[in-house]
Amino acid sequence: MTRLALRHKAVNLAQGFPDFPAPQIVKDAACQAICDDVNQYAITWGSKPFRDQIAAKYRRTYGLEIDPEREITVCCGSTEGMIASLLAVSNPGDEVVIFEPFYENFGPDTLLCDAHRKFVKLHPPDWRFDPDELRRAFSKKTKAIIINSPGNPTGQVFDREQLQAIADLCQEFDVLAITDEIYEHIVYDGARHIPMMTIPGMRERTILINSMSKTYAVTGWRVGWVLANPDITESVRKVHDFLTVGAAAPLQEAGVVALGLPDSYYQELAQHYTERRDLMLQMLESTGFRCSIPRGAYYVMADFSALSKLDDVSFARHLIETVGIAAVPGSSFFANSLDGIRWIRFCFPKKYDTLKEAQARLQKLA
Repeated sequence: MTRLALRHKAVNLAQGFPDFPAPQIVKDAACQAICDDVNQYAITWGSKPFRDQIAAKYRRTYGLEIDPEREITVCCGSTEGMIASLLAVSNPGDEVVIFEPFYENFGPDTLLCDAHRKFVKLHPPDWRFDPDELRRAFSKKTKAIIINSPGNPTGQVFDREQLQAIADLCQEFDVLAITDEIYEHIVYDGARHIPMMTIPGMRERTILINSMSKTYAVTGWRVGWVLANPDITESVRKVHDFLTVGAAAPLQEAGVVALGLPDSYYQELAQHYTERRDLMLQMLESTGFRCSIPRGAYYVMADFSALSKLDDVSFARHLIETVGIAAVPGSSFFANSLDGIRWIRFCFPKKYDTLKEAQARLQKLA
């Protein structure tokens, strides 16, 4: 969609990257590290200062005690963190439970591991799962469940009741929880991110994946991390070593500065994204879209059936070619493309000028 947006000079509300600057203090730290010749390999599983800072942040934010020597693997973004984790813990024929709609990498990741996918629906408009449906997805063959909260593409944030239901099943069936928590600080309307690792009984059976990308507006840096118990970490590190060797050394030094930012940074981040979300919802709903209100992350799933009888892919092309706005067809997030046929996903980590331009172009649909 980004390539099509460039071709048609469309406003890109498809790919989830900010078009505003990263924090200057973080950029300066990266530049300084390069000038200081931090340009060779770091330790494969991450430089010690960065791992120490990751551990310090989880202690400060969630009260989690993580051993930086034995329980942290720095990797090339959360994308590598997810595939490295799945390769480390799954065997061919294992079953992996995935909530649907899902971030589009999760499906291919399980296929690369030769695992079988079991999908559990998140039901609109609030994108909650049915506990009975979830239980039916678990079996003796289930190795792991993938959890993305706050979630892409729906913006759902699992509350403690939902997390406890997942945790109970994981413990009953001896299943690992692999959690993508990359949007942890982007939450709205009083929602609170709760790491699965903090739920009783889940500390040793959770693999927590995160990244600098979204929180610090550096999606191109590709610096992430995996937290897990020492036995799992040992396996993840082996896979990571042969996938990528290691993440960029000078950017890890900048990560020390980023993860040390004060709490006020995260509060302002959530406030700025709340304003962008509200503007996005207002401009879409006034045009005729029916939107699910996200409680986290920076995406809006919008039902366009009142505007067009086209399928989602055709409508997305129409938006780019005729209206000049790029979004993602809903079928990208479902195993059965028909389930996404009336949905389209917009993202809003954009400058206000970008969103205002999109608002003006949407008038063509009104």
